[in-house]
Amino acid sequence: MRRSLLLACLLLMPVTAGCVVPPSPDSSGPPVAEVLPADARALVYGRSASEVLDNPQLRDKVRALFGADWGPPSPGVGKLTLAAPVYFERGGPLRMVHIGNADYIAITGCAAQDCAGRRGLLLVREGGEQLMARLDEGGFSHHYAYGPDVVGGPAGAAVVLDSALRALVRASNGSPFPRPGS
Repeated sequence: MRRSLLLACLLLMPVTAGCVVPPSPDSSGPPVAEVLPADARALVYGRSASEVLDNPQLRDKVRALFGADWGPPSPGVGKLTLAAPVYFERGGPLRMVHIGNADYIAITGCAAQDCAGRRGLLLVREGGEQLMARLDEGGFSHHYAYGPDVVGGPAGAAVVLDSALRALVRASNGSPFPRPGS
C-alpha cells in the first residue's frame, strides 16, 4: 500500500507542480509569415473579396471549404450565425503572404453590419488547390481547410492562419481589416 501511494505521488507531482515539458529539438514552432510587396499574383482570381469568392476557378472549392457554413444558417447545421460570405462583404486589400515554403493570396473582410465583431481571412495557396480560412465571430474563431496537403485539417490550418494574420497586422499597423465607415 505504501509503495503504491509513493508511486502515485511521484506520478502526480509534475502535474500538481505545473511541470512544463520543453519543446522537442526538432519542433520549429509556428511558421513565420511575411507580407510580400504587392504584385499581380494577388489579383489572379479577382480584385476584391467578392470577385475571388465567385471566381469560376475557385467557386466550388470555396463552397466546399465552408461546407454547411456557406449558406444561411439552419438550426443544428454549421458553426456560424451568419453565412460565410457575409464575413467578406466589406473586403480589405488583397495581398500576398509567404508562409513556410509557399505563397498565398490573403483576402480579408468583415460583415458590413458588424465589422469589428465578424471578420474573415481567406488564404489561397498559389495555384488555387489549397484554401484555408478563419472566420471570427464575437470572440470565437472558426477554422476551415480544403485541398491536398493541408496538414491537420482545420486544426492544422489554424497555425498557418494565425501566423498570416499576425504578419498582416504588422504590415498594416494594427488591423488588416476594413475600418468602420470606410
